[in-house]
Amino acid sequence: MRIAIDAHGGDFGLRPNIEGAIEALKRLDHDVILVGRDPEIREELRRLGLENPPRLTIVHAPQVVEMGSEPVEECRTKPNSSLMVAAELVRDGKADGMISAGNSGAVMVAALLKMKRIRGILRPALAVPYPTYKGVSVLMDAGANTDNKPWHLAQFAMMGTVYSSVLLRKENPSVGLLSVGEEETKGNALVQETLPLLKNVGLNFYGPVEGRDLPAGLTDVVVTDGFTGNIVLKLSEGLAKVIFKLIKDQIHRKFTYKIGAMLMRKLFSDLKIRLSDDEYGGAPLLGVNGVAIICHGKSTPKAIFSAIRLAGDLAASGLAEQIAKRMDAVKASMEKSPQGEDKHPEREEEEQKA
Repeated sequence: MRIAIDAHGGDFGLRPNIEGAIEALKRLDHDVILVGRDPEIREELRRLGLENPPRLTIVHAPQVVEMGSEPVEECRTKPNSSLMVAAELVRDGKADGMISAGNSGAVMVAALLKMKRIRGILRPALAVPYPTYKGVSVLMDAGANTDNKPWHLAQFAMMGTVYSSVLLRKENPSVGLLSVGEEETKGNALVQETLPLLKNVGLNFYGPVEGRDLPAGLTDVVVTDGFTGNIVLKLSEGLAKVIFKLIKDQIHRKFTYKIGAMLMRKLFSDLKIRLSDDEYGGAPLLGVNGVAIICHGKSTPKAIFSAIRLAGDLAASGLAEQIAKRMDAVKASMEKSPQGEDKHPEREEEEQKA
């Protein structure tokens, strides 16, 4: 597999992207394409003592999308940016997938502009592997769309199910709809209107789930709007860091605690790895006609390596094609839903294209 990297993406510039790429070349069979300013990339490689690493290609892209800038404007005014060129390589079949730790909104815009949506998909969504007591669940959407409608969530559920089946090897994954209670009478208007859709799209729908059910791993896929999903994700990340910090602070309070911590060092190490963002690398943007992985802006070389591995796995699995195959059945189910003609998904898709 050939994986293109937005070499300038992220808060820390070239170094973590290049170091992660080098690690991938050592440990994986994938070829790596570094997309960015050729002279700067070569200079960084020289600093690392790597003049011409095998299976590594540099594609020159003179412009850089800024982290804090408006995504659409940046992508439209910088067609030769490292991000846009990486997306073009996937579109043209010169790369099997791309990753970027850059402006996440711009990554989505670039993927949509260059790769387009899978037929029938109204909006793409970020699929985040969420560590749970039972293993890993998939959180959909984790921030690609802050405002959603019922059929968007129905499609998120379908894409999350395919992702869970193909990549996480879950058989007939269960789907939960994030709400404020287990009862179907609870929840906001979006939850109430989404419930009948999820019951009729041919998925293993468990029903409404609460926030506490997500870390417990009650369902294999948890669906919500991107605004709520991103809050859930960031809250979980922050909570995990605070818990580890509290444990560390307590250990230093007493000598006996230090002895106990030494005896449990392997346990703490394994737990930290299990909960680390670096192990997953990034979140795939499902719904676009290609492989695009959005990484955290503060990604480490290990996270970039993991993202390259994930991009290769996604490309090899043919996930986009499998999602496309499921759309006809989902479309038929939504046409029979009690949502009304004014909310028909095909009509919104036509409006979006216009």
